[in-house]
Amino acid sequence: MPAMTATMNLPREAGRSGVGPSAAGNRLLASLPESDLQHLAALFDTVTVEVGEVLYEPGQPIAHIYFPDDCLISLLAVAEGRMTLEVGSVGREGVMGASVALGHELAQVRAVVQRSGSASRISRDDFCAEFAQLDSLQRLLYRYTDTLLAQAIQIAVCSRFHVLEARLARSLLITRDRLQSEKFHLTHEFLAHTLGVRRVGVTKAASALQQQKLITYSRGNIEILDSAGLEAVSCRCYELVKDAGTAGMANVFI
Repeated sequence: MPAMTATMNLPREAGRSGVGPSAAGNRLLASLPESDLQHLAALFDTVTVEVGEVLYEPGQPIAHIYFPDDCLISLLAVAEGRMTLEVGSVGREGVMGASVALGHELAQVRAVVQRSGSASRISRDDFCAEFAQLDSLQRLLYRYTDTLLAQAIQIAVCSRFHVLEARLARSLLITRDRLQSEKFHLTHEFLAHTLGVRRVGVTKAASALQQQKLITYSRGNIEILDSAGLEAVSCRCYELVKDAGTAGMANVFI
């Protein structure tokens, strides 16, 4: 499988917002008490990220923490510098890089933009300082970190024991949930990197799902035609990942 580029492409600044993060964007930030959100607002800027941009590389210092608004970030474990496997994804329900507050100054995964869009960004130093002071931010991120760990564990189990067709169905359903859309763009190459297989394997699995009229897939453009059918084909890992997130963040999202 060809190696995904590891070039660090810095996000483009979309302009520092005078009112801080939008409550209509990242759901974690929106769930903070209004007074705490207003306090944090001046520390954030808004950046635009593009598909394929590498925001973190394993072993490199984490300079910024990202709260996605409408973008989607894929978290890839990297073996021997070239082989990859997706161990999680972060959309507007989450945050990327918050482990710096727990003492992890270096990135543990490769973070690649799966869908372009905007994110609210804060520097590592500012984030750590605020994390030490705000109880609401601590509670929120401890709970979210638990859900992200549960997601990574279940995906690892899935990758070891389940057939590729079921794993692809699981991945597409999770992407749908993160983006809140039945239509999205994912190339064969990107799916091969996230599933840890060769492109030919993705082609065969996607063709099988198309033949069952569960999806359409042409030049990276995917549309889910039958969500219930796709869930039936998927292994139970999809439900477990979804349930872990729902339980972990219960009564947090407004």
